[in-house]
Amino acid sequence: MSVHKEVLRLYRGIFRLSRTWQSATGDIKETAAEKQYIKDEARELFRKNQNITDENEIQVHIKEAVTRIEMALHYRTPYPRHVNFPQHVLAPLSSKLKKAQKRQIKESIPLYWKSYEDSTK
Repeated sequence: MSVHKEVLRLYRGIFRLSRTWQSATGDIKETAAEKQYIKDEARELFRKNQNITDENEIQVHIKEAVTRIEMALHYRTPYPRHVNFPQHVLAPLSSKLKKAQKRQIKESIPLYWKSYEDSTK
């Protein structure tokens, strides 16, 4: 299957998921808000990454999307889970991060946060 077809299939699958999504609480307003979040998030991230042409990078983003879908279904929440950094890599408030600390923080970021790396810099 071509990468283009795989991306389109994933995009349609996300919107199909948003139509059938039910919040963990069963609240109608919360379900509607979560459905809208899924649609908005998909549109935003797909548009942000539409100019990527490297197939390996596209595959990384596809894997990220699949991971987020699986986590959303498992935890019954569409919102990304927070990242907890190991305490030993954080610098005291009065100092700057060293190269090794920056590298360890980057290595600690899970796959499902890949699309947010650019926006946090």
